[in-house]
Amino acid sequence: MKSFKKVALVLVMAVLIAGCDDFGDINVDPNNPLEVDTSLLLTNAERSIGVNEVGGVQVTVVGATTGAIWTQYIAETQYTDASQYSNTSFDFNAWYTGPLKDLQTIIDLNTDEETRVRAAVDNGSNANQIAVARILKAYFYHFMTDRWGAIPYSEALEGRDNLTPSYDSQEFIYEDLVNELNEAVAQIDDGPGVSGDILFSGDMDQWALFANSLRARIALRMADANPTLAESEFSDAVDDGLITQNVMYPFLADASNENPWYTRFRTRTDYAISDVMADYMLDLEDNRILMYANPAPDLDNGDAEVTFDEINGMPYHAENAGDITNASISFPGSAIGAGGPNVGEQNADIPILTLAEMNFAQAEAVERGWITDDAEQLYNDAIEASWTQWLGVFDEDEFNTYISQPEVTYSSAEWEERIGTQKWIALFPDGYQAWAEWRRLDYPEFILPHEFALNQSGEIPVRHVYPSSEAEINSENYEEAVSMQGPDTPDTHLWWDVE
Repeated sequence: MKSFKKVALVLVMAVLIAGCDDFGDINVDPNNPLEVDTSLLLTNAERSIGVNEVGGVQVTVVGATTGAIWTQYIAETQYTDASQYSNTSFDFNAWYTGPLKDLQTIIDLNTDEETRVRAAVDNGSNANQIAVARILKAYFYHFMTDRWGAIPYSEALEGRDNLTPSYDSQEFIYEDLVNELNEAVAQIDDGPGVSGDILFSGDMDQWALFANSLRARIALRMADANPTLAESEFSDAVDDGLITQNVMYPFLADASNENPWYTRFRTRTDYAISDVMADYMLDLEDNRILMYANPAPDLDNGDAEVTFDEINGMPYHAENAGDITNASISFPGSAIGAGGPNVGEQNADIPILTLAEMNFAQAEAVERGWITDDAEQLYNDAIEASWTQWLGVFDEDEFNTYISQPEVTYSSAEWEERIGTQKWIALFPDGYQAWAEWRRLDYPEFILPHEFALNQSGEIPVRHVYPSSEAEINSENYEEAVSMQGPDTPDTHLWWDVE
């Protein structure tokens, strides 16, 4: 009997050992898989264009409030710290650990010989995945450098191999961004388009047009700092083909990916349409204000139609903002999802890059002698594209009356003012792009908050101050960046912002 038990034990052990092939992965954490689905990484990176959360920090490009406040689209109704510039220091770390890390991982997985075959299964060809990741990296880096100037770039995203990356000058970053976009478009192949793409559903032709249009935007931004490169890249981007439809961020009727302006008005009413924007547009009877703003409750006649006499902007520099009642002012309209207190469109799209912007850009390029075309027609086409963008706004007779007004009619002698002002209106609600264009063209002429400003100069900031962690943790490279660029203050002009 003892012998039988021994034999039985040996057989049991043999069976267990034979089945141990699956135990080779016993040290693999199932909650942290080694093989990452690149389509999920792409979706997560794209979400940071709309709104995403990285390590408890909200990151967003088109849904941000600071740029919209600094360009006087929006006024604060209670706490006016942002419009008084009390905080000009912002943290950029979530961009590196969030979307940029995701995109770099896509590139690495599709490049490494040990992972590239698996990465291409159901996710798009290796080349197309890399191309899209490079385009989006350029998009995010451009957004970042236009906020802070010199930033970690060439040594960024190295992870534990380099926890204190050096900063690259904005000039270097700009030159490299146009190279990245050129190479990314050239890399696109005839293989399957990318999966997990919530912007273009894997349409690689649309990605190429988007990249060309980003290159045109970047080229124009450096027009006064490096006109030779700017002209070459802009004209080449136009020749290669620009977007043919507005690129919008597609929010959902779901709390996990809803319009951030809708979110802000769930329980609060902190932001109203500013009197700066409202008064300017009302004076010109610009129909877009009927979509940008809701009726002030005290002025609402009760029907479904919004009229000019129902709009009243919030004083941008109110000394005691809390004394102004919600009923007397207009809140952001349904066009951007806010819809006023506790109502709105949860899934309202927000523009990323528009036909209006590209037409304005080409009109300016004509004035600079970069391309041959009709600047006035491109300018009018840009305004028309903006009117058409907002459903229910465009009426041909009203439009022709609008562009015939002396303050709107195109003037080649005053193209900076005309394009700068109309571009400001058309870029709403994308405050960061509007802020960049205001810094570059110096139009429109905003009201300055000298009396109530909390920053030292009393001027509208022209850059963001670096996060305090950089001076503490990455001090040597931080000091080199400051030495290269200028004082780490909100008054230091960026490379392309030629004074």
